[in-house]
Amino acid sequence: METAYRVMRQDDNGNRFLVAEGLTRPAAEALAAEFEARGHKQLYWVERNDAAQVPDGSA
Repeated sequence: METAYRVMRQDDNGNRFLVAEGLTRPAAEALAAEFEARGHKQLYWVERNDAAQVPDGSA
C-alpha cells in the first residue's frame, strides 16, 4: 500500500478546508497546481493523509 495524500485549501480568513483526499502524491500535487494556476486567492497545499492508504494494485 502506498501512502495517501490530500489537498487542503486556506481562504483569506484563515479557514482551512479539505479539497480532496485518498490521492497519490503526484495526483495531489497536480490538483493543487491546477487550482493555483487558476489564480484563486486561496492557498493550496498537499499533505499526507495518515488515516488512508492508496491501493498499489498488487492485491
